[in-house]
Amino acid sequence: MAVNLAELSLPQLEGLKGQFEQETEFLTSSIAQLKVVQTKYVEAKDCMNVLKTENKGKELLVPLTSSMYVPGTLSDVEHVLVDVGTGYYVEKNVEDTKEFFKRKIDFLTKQIEKIQPALQEKHSMKQAVIEVMNMKIQQLQVQQASQSGTTKA
Repeated sequence: MAVNLAELSLPQLEGLKGQFEQETEFLTSSIAQLKVVQTKYVEAKDCMNVLKTENKGKELLVPLTSSMYVPGTLSDVEHVLVDVGTGYYVEKNVEDTKEFFKRKIDFLTKQIEKIQPALQEKHSMKQAVIEVMNMKIQQLQVQQASQSGTTKA
């Protein structure tokens, strides 16, 4: 339903502006979260390049936490365990794993591309509301100035 912004009162416009601000914050936050996950998949896909036959038997650090590691040896360069969500892990070969990460990255890219236009639209709508609010405020100031001018006379 289309609403003529000029017909709304200042409090109504203020409420509408607040709603658009909340929606743009939510969409911006959603995009940021998707980008964080996307970056993790890109990094995981890039790490797959370490799994080469010439690296078999080499020592490496295995993370126990984000800040604690133990020494280990790379024994299998052909298979990895992939977290597919909700605590489930699937053993995959290197090529299947790269393809899995590529699909995840592509999916997240498409989701981000779907949200971007909605974010831009909400931002434009918020700007339109602000412009109408400024116009109404200027009109009120002009009215008050003219009323104070007639009261002095």
